[in-house]
Amino acid sequence: MKRTVEKIGGTSISNTKAVLENVLIGKRRGSALYNRIFVVSAYSGMTNRLLEHKKSGEPGVFSLFSGAGNKWAWTEALAAVAQAMEDKNVEMFGGEPEQEVADNFVRERIEDVRNCLIDLHRLCSYGQFRLDENLATVKEVLSSLGEAHSAFNTALLLRKHGVNATAVDLTAWRDERDLSMEERMQDALDKIDLSNELPIVTGYASSRDGLVRHFGRGYTEVVFSRLAALIGADEAIIHKEFHLSSADPKLVGGDKVRKIGLTNFDVADQLSNMGMEAVHPKAAKILRQAGIPLRVKNTFDPEDGGTVISADYAPPKPRAEIVTGLKGVFALEVFDQDMVGEKGYDAAVLEALTRHSIRIVSKCSNANTITHYVEGSRKALKRACVDIETKLSGAEVSTSRVAIVSVIGADINVPGITAKALTALHEAGVPIIGLHQVSRKTDIQAVIQEDDFDTAICALHAALVENVESRVAREAEALLPAA
Repeated sequence: MKRTVEKIGGTSISNTKAVLENVLIGKRRGSALYNRIFVVSAYSGMTNRLLEHKKSGEPGVFSLFSGAGNKWAWTEALAAVAQAMEDKNVEMFGGEPEQEVADNFVRERIEDVRNCLIDLHRLCSYGQFRLDENLATVKEVLSSLGEAHSAFNTALLLRKHGVNATAVDLTAWRDERDLSMEERMQDALDKIDLSNELPIVTGYASSRDGLVRHFGRGYTEVVFSRLAALIGADEAIIHKEFHLSSADPKLVGGDKVRKIGLTNFDVADQLSNMGMEAVHPKAAKILRQAGIPLRVKNTFDPEDGGTVISADYAPPKPRAEIVTGLKGVFALEVFDQDMVGEKGYDAAVLEALTRHSIRIVSKCSNANTITHYVEGSRKALKRACVDIETKLSGAEVSTSRVAIVSVIGADINVPGITAKALTALHEAGVPIIGLHQVSRKTDIQAVIQEDDFDTAICALHAALVENVESRVAREAEALLPAA
């Protein structure tokens, strides 16, 4: 029987009824319920409350604890987290006996964290101990709370419905053993018979180096991929609230986009670079190296096979698969008339960007100009510019805000595709600041003004995806492996 490791995202796991009916149980009965491992994210919005809001930056418990303001403001935020978790328990169990069990779990974890942070504050009131030296650990502890809550609740709910489910807590809560992530996973799985037991695993796993520290908010997918590699899963599956589509349906229109169906990890990497993550790039690397295909499924469309991403897929015919892009990009331009013939001139620029944690999306250069298209805060960018000007005294450094739109595919070596893209943008009235294409023929990037972003995406999708013969899409669909 095929063995899978499956990950349920925060938005999907928050819709308890849909996940239960479409993913966890559905039409499965008896032994068909097992030989699966589920890794669950925190419920939607919970990690924002625990750390800080991913998009708006609104402070959560961690931001308030580490900030210089009211040193006890975090306690109110933690109480709000506890209330949000108990509200979720009410929604899931509605006064049934399981609700009291779930509430007790929340209260115990929250109280332990509160006492831990208070003790840390007290300890750091002595001059020999510094709070900033412990903040990374505090972030790890707070991050683990959301996944522990959702895993515990999901297992509890499944047992209520007659499934032999077990919550597997990899957060190392009250566990003094110094184990690596893989050792912790193996230790937990050694106690489980996958043929008649369904593990619900926390999307956070304790590791010696710190999971959030290394992988940011994408840590659940890293846990998911490492677990799949550890057991040699036949397939890794991610359940999302949407299909992996040829463009954003909210922007282009749900009737115009199409499901990808089949693609490869090269395309997944390009999507990650554009901020449209089918899977975290580190997770993709682990699956690719382990030879495990990844299936991306729509939680709310369980009968559909979704999209399979594999290492060796090549389309029957070259075609554009996805049109996407990235706003909030800065063009950092370094001009120096003396650059010509200088070896390693770019090293100082790269060093400054690395020092200030600025991500490079793309770059281009000519004889006397190097332009990096980067993501980062304005403050970090200003500091990087100062460093570059100090290091390269003859350089003129400037920045401007832009956007990048990208046409992506496993093989886009279609005759005239670049000309078609340029024509589509021209006819839509979108001026082009820059155009990039590499020899691998997996993507074309156009740099444009931010105000033209939506228009550019729609124009490129219409020209390169919607107007392509549907036969190519049907051929790819026919090759899709059965779920």
